[in-house]
Amino acid sequence: MASKTGNAFDYGLFKRLLKYTSPYKGTFIFVAFAAIMLSVIGVIRPQLLQWTIDLAIVPQDSEELVFFISLMLAALIAEVVFQLSFIFFANWLGQEVVRDLRVKLFEHMLNFKKQYFDNSAVGRLVTRAVSDIETIASIFSQGLFMIVSDILKMLAILIFMFWKSWELTLIVLIVFPIIIYATRLFQRKMKAAFEIVRTKVADLNTFVQERITGMKIVQVFNREKVEQDSFTQINEEHKQAWIKTVWYNSIYFAFVEMLTSVTIGLIIWYGGLRLVSNEVLSIGIIIMFIELSQQLFRPLRQIADKFNSLQMGMVAANRVFGILDTQSTIEDHGEIEAQNLKGNIHFSDVKFGYKKDEEVIKGIDLKINTGETIAIVGSTGAGKSTIINLLGRFYEINSGHIFVDDVDIKKYNLNSLRNSIAVVLQDVFLFADTILNNITLNKENITEKEVIEAAQDIGVHDFISSLPNGYHYNVKERGAMLSSGQRQLIAFLRAYVSKPSILVLDEATSSIDTYSEQLIQQATEKITKGRTSIIIAHRLATIKNADKIVVMDNGKIVETGTHSELIQKSTGSYKSLYEAQFKKNIEISTN
Repeated sequence: MASKTGNAFDYGLFKRLLKYTSPYKGTFIFVAFAAIMLSVIGVIRPQLLQWTIDLAIVPQDSEELVFFISLMLAALIAEVVFQLSFIFFANWLGQEVVRDLRVKLFEHMLNFKKQYFDNSAVGRLVTRAVSDIETIASIFSQGLFMIVSDILKMLAILIFMFWKSWELTLIVLIVFPIIIYATRLFQRKMKAAFEIVRTKVADLNTFVQERITGMKIVQVFNREKVEQDSFTQINEEHKQAWIKTVWYNSIYFAFVEMLTSVTIGLIIWYGGLRLVSNEVLSIGIIIMFIELSQQLFRPLRQIADKFNSLQMGMVAANRVFGILDTQSTIEDHGEIEAQNLKGNIHFSDVKFGYKKDEEVIKGIDLKINTGETIAIVGSTGAGKSTIINLLGRFYEINSGHIFVDDVDIKKYNLNSLRNSIAVVLQDVFLFADTILNNITLNKENITEKEVIEAAQDIGVHDFISSLPNGYHYNVKERGAMLSSGQRQLIAFLRAYVSKPSILVLDEATSSIDTYSEQLIQQATEKITKGRTSIIIAHRLATIKNADKIVVMDNGKIVETGTHSELIQKSTGSYKSLYEAQFKKNIEISTN
């Protein structure tokens, strides 16, 4: 992990980031070579300037003047070529690194437990995967190589200055320690300031993402003014964080500019006195030192500016590596491929809690035979949906065992296990893509012909064909172009074409119109036939024909039986639920 906020630089984090450049060693070496050449050319040009003045302009030698100007032109062209190559390949390397890093981060997040996403704001994860990783690119394009290049140039200039005149060099270095100290202080302040900036950016992204997603609720409950005020406050905090960085920049660069001007004045004063005293010092050397001092201080100022980019990139890298270092994946050590499962399921004394010491499943024992359709009912919070999440290993149980075909599900390869289970949720999620791609989820082994045949089997082909472009109709973000009932039908077809061994319907018939419910009932009968099916139902009328009904309450199974068996129990939980719902439906129909 990276160092604490306020430390100027974290070499451990930086070293870790550099490992991502190893596939591009050739480019890395070339960029380093270009940086060295730029430092050499940075010394050659002032020397040519001195020779031009002392050997051509002062003696008024036109031939020498043309010769030195030609050399200066050649040096300029070489500098342009190396500068162009340096900038292009440094940026190219940065983009290659962030591409690889973004792929690795996304792959890592794909394998997180559902519990991680339950506790993490989507906006923050989007910030890490998009803007934070893009900021890391600035480490290479505007930070690392630029700083190295500037440092090499400064070292070359200092060595050359001492060689030409140690007296003038010492005058230049009078203010140098002050600038270095100011730069060091500036770096530390900016590191802390950029930590705050990235935090405020994440807060802003989270707020905007949640409000746009929930805009319907905002408008329905007339929350526009409240949300606008909240956004204004967050936006103001974001602005103030940035202004703090601007304030540090303003002070630093004004201070360094003043010291640079003082240095030029000292060079002219001392050099002028030596020149007037007829000592061995030429006009060319004085002008060369003015140019060299500018070249010495300019990189130092730029280093501070580029260190800002480096700091922001390091802060972003710290956050990204924070996610990469998060161990929140389901352990997958299973070696058995879950293929052609019969669907015999057994929950044995299963206990589970989303939080420690807060069990929501309290010792479940449940057997589901091959090809059997069972329904799980109960009040909200009874633990019905949790059972499904445990079967697919989206959460790890605290104790007990879950067996499928007499094999503990932990012994199955995780991907193969989940491929054998299809789930239709109450809240259907559709991507901004065609209906066909939302059904197949871009699986190459499922053809359009198979999808059409499956749609005809479960009675939804006519509905899809009636849409513009049929199966190639784009449903837009979250399926906004379809009704909730139509989205449910797409979800049923998605489950059907995957040919699962085990089918789960989680509140799949709630909150839909009567016509869609009839289609879904037909689809349910078709896709549950011949395979083990678990139906979590809110409408009890839809599960009368289930082979077995399991009634849950407070994380426990309180009743098990068929509809006819359970309805005959005078004080049974199922009968109470059924009569309450039946009475409610009568009241609604008579109003």
